[in-house]
Amino acid sequence: MPELPEVETVKNGLKILLVNKKILSVDFDWLKSFPNPDNDVNKFLIGSKIIDVRRRAKVLMIDLDTEYSLVIHLKMTGQLVYRGKENFGAGHPNDSLIGELPDKSTRVILRLNIENRANGSETDTRKQREESKSYAWYDERASQEADKVDDQKRWTSFGLAPKALRHGPSLYFNDQRKFGWMRLLPTIQISELDFFKKVGPEPLDSKYTANILFKDMQRRKNSNVKAVLLDQTIVAGVGNIYADESLWGAKIHPSTLVKDINKKRIDVLFKELQFVLNLAIEKGGSTDKNYVNAEGKRGSYMDFARVFRREKLPCPRCGTTIEKIRVATRGTHICKTCQVIM
Repeated sequence: MPELPEVETVKNGLKILLVNKKILSVDFDWLKSFPNPDNDVNKFLIGSKIIDVRRRAKVLMIDLDTEYSLVIHLKMTGQLVYRGKENFGAGHPNDSLIGELPDKSTRVILRLNIENRANGSETDTRKQREESKSYAWYDERASQEADKVDDQKRWTSFGLAPKALRHGPSLYFNDQRKFGWMRLLPTIQISELDFFKKVGPEPLDSKYTANILFKDMQRRKNSNVKAVLLDQTIVAGVGNIYADESLWGAKIHPSTLVKDINKKRIDVLFKELQFVLNLAIEKGGSTDKNYVNAEGKRGSYMDFARVFRREKLPCPRCGTTIEKIRVATRGTHICKTCQVIM
């Protein structure tokens, strides 16, 4: 599952490409991926303008000028792929990031207005809906050829028959295992979702401090520190990669119980956590096989990782061979010299 820097990379890329575009139509083939009432979709989604793209923990929000938002969770195998004059792909690693779309993993398609439209004019909602049915930027010949492909036939079987776009932008939500979702909700109600009520503070928020981290971790003082870092109710968006990286930086063994770590060590852990998250965002995320940013560059944090996926390589701090063990049911990378259980 993507971690905070990866989802932040998605947010940053989509914000560049989506803001001020209008949503002309939506197609979907799996109700659980798009569990929204038709009336809400027609009234608050179709014809709306995208005004912002935000992130909270590992969840994305696309805000609309109708005071509604699309709330998106990629889960394990979700992808968001933008196709237009510029291309953007982010999510689970497979060929859908770069291949012909829609394909067998495509669950939702948002069709958007043409980029650089003449005179920057905006059509009204009714006209947009009509245009979305037979838009001039479809390449009919290419569409007919694409319809011969099995994946296109699958969509036709649902009565949707999306056409291959050649000149107009679309946002594709792909999800092989169908665990992800895209929900349309009043923006004001998002904070009332159970997930948002339970999720912990943002680790890079300007108001977040080492004192808050220390206090919140005491709620699970008898648990190992890695399990606590992975607990989304303690701190939002931290997953396996950045837990390993920050614990190595703080010289804390992942199996150490929280009650055995003093405040001074937590202060160091806090600084290391913010350092690795900020560096990963700067480098466009860590999962270089998964993510491509808005400029078409893959995330490069793994080139700078100190311990994660470096088993059998020397520790960059002391030279001891990095080992891979299991902590909190997750593959965990440590230096047994730098990180000793307290």
